[in-house]
This record gives sequence, C-alpha cells and structure tokens, in this order.
Amino acid sequence: MKKFGLLIIGGIAAVVLLANLGPMAGLAIGLAILYYAFKKFTGAETTGKKVLWGVIGVIALCASISNLPAILGVVALYVMYVVYKKWNSEPAAELAAAGDDPFTNFERQWAELKKN
Repeated sequence: MKKFGLLIIGGIAAVVLLANLGPMAGLAIGLAILYYAFKKFTGAETTGKKVLWGVIGVIALCASISNLPAILGVVALYVMYVVYKKWNSEPAAELAAAGDDPFTNFERQWAELKKN
C-alpha cells in the first residue's frame, strides 16, 4: 500500500513538472540574461553602456518575475526525487529485517562451525 501512495504522489509530481517545463525554461533563460546583464553593468565604464545594460537587466528581471510559477515545477522535481529515494530505500530495509532473523543467523553460524 505504501508503494501505491508513492506511485500516486510521484505521478502527480510528474504531471505538475511537465505542466511547468515551459515556465521553468523561461525562468532559467531570464535569470541567465539577468546575470549576464548584471556582470556587464558592473564592468561598464561609460554611462551609455550602464544605461543599456540596466535596461536589459530590468527587462530580464520582468521576464523572470513573470515566470515565477516555475517554482512549482522545481518543487515537483524535488518531490519526485524524494519519492524515488523512498521507493528505493524500502527493499534495503526489508533485507535488513530478514538478516536479523535469529534462525537464519544460527544456520549460517552452524555451517561455519561445521567447516572448522
């Protein structure tokens, strides 16, 4: 039943991620342009270049703000990561529980004693 719940949560997260792929790409491009404009703005020596890079930076900032719902896509990606980790960690817990069985340990130790 736990795997079924993880499957449902992972499916919902995948749908949300797919729905937000476009805004996520727009946000990444907008932030890259904003970073580049900021670097050029700080390195510009003339007032005309500072104004040009400042205008480009403001336009990129507006584009990034308009793609803010892409944060839901990032959260969905994180939820999918957590579901993946939990999905893969459960069999290891079951194996550890099986290894703690005293009868299995006794049989293994008895076989080792017979060898000696």
